[in-house]
Amino acid sequence: MLRWFIRILLVILVLAIAGAGYAYFNAQQTLDRSRAHSAAVADFPVFNGSQTDGDVQIEASGMRFRARLYGLDNDGPGLVLLHGFPESSAMWAPLAQAADAAGYRVLAFDQRGYSPGARPDGVEAYAGDLIVADALAVADAVGFDQFHLVGHDWGSMIGWGVAIQHPERLLSWTAISIPHPDTLRDAIFESPPSYVRLFQLPVVPETWILYDDAALPRSLWAPHPEDEVEDYLAILTEPGALTSALNWYRAIPLTAEQWFDADMSVAAPTLFIWGSREIWVSPERIEAQEALMRGPYETLELDAGHWVIQEQTEATVSAILAHLSANSRDTD
Repeated sequence: MLRWFIRILLVILVLAIAGAGYAYFNAQQTLDRSRAHSAAVADFPVFNGSQTDGDVQIEASGMRFRARLYGLDNDGPGLVLLHGFPESSAMWAPLAQAADAAGYRVLAFDQRGYSPGARPDGVEAYAGDLIVADALAVADAVGFDQFHLVGHDWGSMIGWGVAIQHPERLLSWTAISIPHPDTLRDAIFESPPSYVRLFQLPVVPETWILYDDAALPRSLWAPHPEDEVEDYLAILTEPGALTSALNWYRAIPLTAEQWFDADMSVAAPTLFIWGSREIWVSPERIEAQEALMRGPYETLELDAGHWVIQEQTEATVSAILAHLSANSRDTD
């Protein structure tokens, strides 16, 4: 009887290994080994202060970031836009275009790990303080001393870091979908949900996400315009890019060590926008977040899920522009 039990276990083990091997091989077929996106970005001009619109590379933090510029010849304040996972600066087109038309100088860039020229090796290279420093360095590179800041998902998390650590740089702060990190200590930093734990594993999440021609993220991106999805895929299907993006999750313990030893209050005028079906928001977290606000603070709940700006574009853009207008002043 024991012999048959061992044989059954061996068969199950062999089948599991074979299945994992097939999934890994399948996922590898999704990769763009020609690195077409990197080649295209390499042809973008390096920002030298003369460009005012379009695609550029910006030298900051000892790396090069792929960026989209809108209306740098406008007279209004600067606006920096931080994307999340698994997206890119392409997600900000509706807001960036509207802000440009309203006279703001707009910078949306692909963050560390997403930009081909800013993709360092190692989990430790994706700790939160380094990515916060990137946002400031890229803003410095285009001449934004003080600026408005908007972030979504991981971009929201990094934006909270900027608002907490460098309030003197911000005219206003808008967080979308992800509340203040102090309200998420248990949920992310101490006892993360299953998908965050999965993303922290080696190899497995890359295989899962890229499997079957990236079927999973394609389904998640259903609310996004097709051109945005193509931009995301061009980035994340390059060898090493998805690992770099997932390293933000793997570096969460490092980020927690960096962030939770200081005052977590926020002085910048803050707008928090979230969807009514957002899993990261609860009444308790909204209440805890309000207690951390030291400046003007507004909230807006919309009928949406996580992808608020794609599902409720007009309402989101209008609310952000009103927030920017209420907190703008002449800047250098």
